[in-house]
Amino acid sequence: MITPAAPSTKLPQTGTTIFAVMSKMAAEHGALNLSQGFPDFPVSEELIGLVEKYMREGRNQYAPLEGTQALREAISAKMQKLYGGRTYDPETEITVTSGATQAIFTAITALVKEEDEVIVFTPAYDCYVPPILLSGGKPVFVELKAPHFRPDWDEVKKRVNRKTKLIIINSPHNPSGTVWTADDMRALEKLVVSTGAYVLSDEVYEHIVFDGAEHQSAARFEALSAHSMIVASFGKTFHATGWKMGYICAPKALMKEFRKVHQYIVYCVNHPMQAALADFLGNEANYTGISSMYQERRDFFIKALEGSKFKLIPSQGTYFQLLNYSEISRKKEVKFAEELTKVHGVASIPVSVFYPQPREQFVLRFCFAKGEETLTAAAEKLKAL
Repeated sequence: MITPAAPSTKLPQTGTTIFAVMSKMAAEHGALNLSQGFPDFPVSEELIGLVEKYMREGRNQYAPLEGTQALREAISAKMQKLYGGRTYDPETEITVTSGATQAIFTAITALVKEEDEVIVFTPAYDCYVPPILLSGGKPVFVELKAPHFRPDWDEVKKRVNRKTKLIIINSPHNPSGTVWTADDMRALEKLVVSTGAYVLSDEVYEHIVFDGAEHQSAARFEALSAHSMIVASFGKTFHATGWKMGYICAPKALMKEFRKVHQYIVYCVNHPMQAALADFLGNEANYTGISSMYQERRDFFIKALEGSKFKLIPSQGTYFQLLNYSEISRKKEVKFAEELTKVHGVASIPVSVFYPQPREQFVLRFCFAKGEETLTAAAEKLKAL
């Protein structure tokens, strides 16, 4: 019998995601898990009740591949209300997805061909680069410089050329918490209009923006929206990350290509949850008050950390707070994050892993989408360092 050779890998630099690694480590060592981005407070009882209602009513078979009509109409109405009247046709410009990660993977797979280049801003969430590589594309990295993590548009222009197919943006930005301004979006708009590049706008934290700032969706800018695919997440918005429910909005021609791939990745998405979300979106209060709720948690965590040796890097959005530990240790970020988890009982994410090559800045990312008891206990452990 011939023993089959090990398959050659298509992703030689890719291992298990750091989020799974740190969450597993937290569980093994009984640490408070402020690493992976998920809330530890309950989903709305009303929303759960709606899911149960539609399950009992029999919405348990396949949904349309593009999503239920009611949910697509609700998404269209929401986008129009929030983003300057931009209208997305529910029939041809909105697709419901199995979470934002699936939407991102599908969008990249649909657009990027061999030798196409894709601009990726670093530090970057780890689901952007693998589908670029699997599609035969080339990621071109542009660094957002600490501590403010703002785009340098002169540098971006230097990286864009005739091979640039796609520019991936993320605001509010994970991991830094930076929120892009209207000027940033106008600079991007000018760039794509002059080059013909497309934009994949990861806006999963669209409803988590602080201190009176306004989320600058790509949908707000007419010419930019004509080039853009916009990804959003019900999981992030409604504290139900395990449901893996999201959606994507794009002009008809782009959505046509997206759906060609989408149908063979998941075909369609959880039917009773779609029906429930369509009803739940009908009440704006279910998503417009989220920013203030998370700002209170951010401020609570910051207050609880007073007196620690960590230096705060301000969070303008998302539910993440960066902390610089350079006055505590000079260990590399992964090593210090492991020590913090195993020895001191608080799990975080080292920011160095969000770069193509580890960038050691002595910074860790902490998720504050937790109850006050959890945040207080974590802050006490951190202040003891």
